Amino acid sequence: MRDLDQDHLVRELDVAVDAWRRRGWPEPDVLLVSGSGLSIDLGQPLAEPVPWADLLPFEVVGIEGHPLTAELLEPVPGRVVLSSRGRLHAYQGYSRAQVVFTIRLAAQLGARLLLMTNSSGGLRPELGAGSLVAIADHLNLTGDNPLWGRFPASWGPQFPDMSQAYDPDLRRLLLDIARAEGIAVEEGIYAGVPGPSYETPAEVRMLHRLGADVVGMSTVLEVIAAHHLGMRCGCLSVVANPGAGVTDERLDHADVLTQGAEAGRRVAHLFERLLAHPDLLAPAGV
Repeated sequence: MRDLDQDHLVRELDVAVDAWRRRGWPEPDVLLVSGSGLSIDLGQPLAEPVPWADLLPFEVVGIEGHPLTAELLEPVPGRVVLSSRGRLHAYQGYSRAQVVFTIRLAAQLGARLLLMTNSSGGLRPELGAGSLVAIADHLNLTGDNPLWGRFPASWGPQFPDMSQAYDPDLRRLLLDIARAEGIAVEEGIYAGVPGPSYETPAEVRMLHRLGADVVGMSTVLEVIAAHHLGMRCGCLSVVANPGAGVTDERLDHADVLTQGAEAGRRVAHLFERLLAHPDLLAPAGV
């Protein structure tokens, strides 16, 4: 799959924005990205779902649990959500620019908020399959960064501060909603790794000692790109299985999809409340 140089990337984004507007679709306030097996149904659809292959300027190939469709929702009147069912991963052969293309497209369209889910491996024994973890920070161990290269100054600083990449006010709001709804959600640190092979027991021990609570193969590049563009970011991780060596269980992608389906109802309930909350789009720190 071809890489996109930065000038080409800007042109392709402009083309994608124009294509969106020619469809007559409203501009989104929120981008919601669903992880492996997490089909989150929220709000009234404003249009028929569209394959991302019809909107992106490069070949789009999904994997099981990632249907790669874009859908417009309106969870409350006047609040438009662009829901991306599935995401692209670097381990599929996509470049860093392609992995975060939909993030940048949503930001160019006006989205101010990125909400994500992902499936992860638990690095602590108490984080069993089905646990929900609100991500507070990450370790980028992918060896990659979507900010390599030159970008328009209007996108953001070349050296963005990452101390609050996962918006603390947004996370606090999510945790408050979870407590009120009686849904257990912990806070944790996400280790982003390249994949697609699962981690060895030695790697799991290393990641835990580095301070990570969960590990996965997505999210970190997306958050870096979104934060660079001024989007507030929140992520809810579904622990699909314990990391290798935490228990004697063998790891299988089918387990990821199963846990995603089972946790999807709780995640959808939380996000339904979150997306309807009047303070959701308040500026950070307000």
